[in-house]
Amino acid sequence: MTPYSKFKVMKGSQIFRMFVHMIRARKILLIGKLKGYSILAIAEELPDNGKIFACAEEPYLGVNSQEAFDYSSDGKKISLRVGPVADTLEALHAEDEHFDIVFIDADQRNAVQHYSFVMDNHLLSMDAVICVENTLMKGQVYLENVSDENVLAVRKLNAVINSDPRVEQSGLSLIRRSPVPPDAVIESKTQVVKDEVFWGCNRRHILERLRLDGRVAYVTGGGQGIGRAFAHALGEAGAKVAVVDLVLAKAEAVACELSLKGIKSLALAADVSKPEDVQRMVDAIVAGWGTVHIACNNAGINLNSASEETSLEEWDKTFNVNLRGLFLCCQAAGRIMLNQGYGKIINTASMASLIVPHPQKQLAYNTSKAGVVKLTQTLGTEWIDRGVKVNCISPGIVDTPLIHSQELRPLVRRWLADIPAGRLAQPTDLQAAVVYLASEASDYMTGHNLVIEGGQSLW
Repeated sequence: MTPYSKFKVMKGSQIFRMFVHMIRARKILLIGKLKGYSILAIAEELPDNGKIFACAEEPYLGVNSQEAFDYSSDGKKISLRVGPVADTLEALHAEDEHFDIVFIDADQRNAVQHYSFVMDNHLLSMDAVICVENTLMKGQVYLENVSDENVLAVRKLNAVINSDPRVEQSGLSLIRRSPVPPDAVIESKTQVVKDEVFWGCNRRHILERLRLDGRVAYVTGGGQGIGRAFAHALGEAGAKVAVVDLVLAKAEAVACELSLKGIKSLALAADVSKPEDVQRMVDAIVAGWGTVHIACNNAGINLNSASEETSLEEWDKTFNVNLRGLFLCCQAAGRIMLNQGYGKIINTASMASLIVPHPQKQLAYNTSKAGVVKLTQTLGTEWIDRGVKVNCISPGIVDTPLIHSQELRPLVRRWLADIPAGRLAQPTDLQAAVVYLASEASDYMTGHNLVIEGGQSLW
């Protein structure tokens, strides 16, 4: 391989790697004359469980490419299929394989057949793309009286793609399956019911309905633990996130994490038990971003003591944060949401609202979290007819650095014996729930207590 040809290979492979990264592809189909170094570069971008199926009529993978595959830890992701491409595609279809990206080399006489087979036999996953190389052939496809069979093959494939109503094509020859237009003729052996289940609610499929693009959210207690996980989840789903914590430095640290991921964020300090702090928090968010769509009221404390020894000070301190503070946040954010006719409020309750966790003694905490559930149910039914849905999440015992202390190890072993799942909850176990409750996908849910505790409340 000459330095120039290797440069071209690397340049092309870098573009492919960008595509793989952008759509988070896990399974890729490559059809055509392929260079081994390009394949390996793409494989490096795949996750550990990713897979590339590279198929070609004859070995055309470059010198020493198999040695490179064997040497690289990413070589195990590559499956080479040499032989008639039509047979390979038939085999992949029989194996019920579906792909996130399909690369097709356009200057092949059978490129149209390969493209048609991929489309007709649904080898593309939902939201997958086809990337077609060499669709311009140095502009020759636009010239008349061209006899080069490779150019003619490209011209033919371009014509087929441009006339295919099932896909849409960009100037870069990136092709993805387009939504079925309402007036499309659908060929099927059975009667197709073209309702919202078929088209998607408001013409949006389910993963789109879980997106939070353009939404403004805040998370109290967002500087650590569950709140930090919620802030990341909401931001990854597309929302702007205000991270709120009693300690500003903790909020700033999480906001910095979000910024590194390209998520718009800000850090605020607030004591949610103080009405003036809560109002200042909401006002700051509205001043910066115009409104509040998602209120994630997560701040809470837990002070353990035997009931006969629980002081009024401990009781009041627990309720001031866990219930009074949560009410103040619901009220302040709720006023904005009611005025705009839309909002999602997600409160953090606890499995302790359903059972009495043991052997630890935590009367004030258990009672306050039961109050969170009833407050959620009440607001959920009172505000839904004005566009505001209020729900709560009840986590089980969450694995945090605190419970790994030496003195709590016997207690952790006792907890694990009471959990059917056999493990503690991780903060990431709760992330999908908060995104669902914050999204339009949960618009018909209100006043619900979503329990995520590994089955502990069932034993």
